[in-house]
Amino acid sequence: MNYSQYYPIDVVNGPGTRCALFVSGCIHQCRGCYNKSTWSPTSGLTFTQEMEDQIISDLNDSRIKRRGLSLSGGDPLHPANISAILKLCQRVRSECPGKDIWMWTGYLFSELTSEQNEVVQYIDVLIDGKFEQDLADPSLDWRGSSNQVIHYLTAE
Repeated sequence: MNYSQYYPIDVVNGPGTRCALFVSGCIHQCRGCYNKSTWSPTSGLTFTQEMEDQIISDLNDSRIKRRGLSLSGGDPLHPANISAILKLCQRVRSECPGKDIWMWTGYLFSELTSEQNEVVQYIDVLIDGKFEQDLADPSLDWRGSSNQVIHYLTAE
């Protein structure tokens, strides 16, 4: 898996202070996408064990009260990302108690494959659906267009 950006401190992509990882690879290629540089699965940097360890360390750093991890892109559920994202989410669940995981995907929740659903079982909040430029609404919380749905998969 590759990634385009990692922010150890992020206050835009989900509630509270978070870590945010923007992965590479997206088949949706939505018109009006603000992150076109992430469309190719080979763009950006290689996601290494060291980067995964850094994310876990940042989430557990008690000097900054982080609420959780945000996964966006690109698309974390792109086939090229499934195994690395699954491993990362499993580690967050086991090594970062009390931290939530938010994920943005262009895939619809109702149409996820079994491999994608394996990842989603570790997610607290899933925002699904392609960005639709004609439905763009900057007043929406956590999503860019009104067709996108916020699925709260665990109790908030």
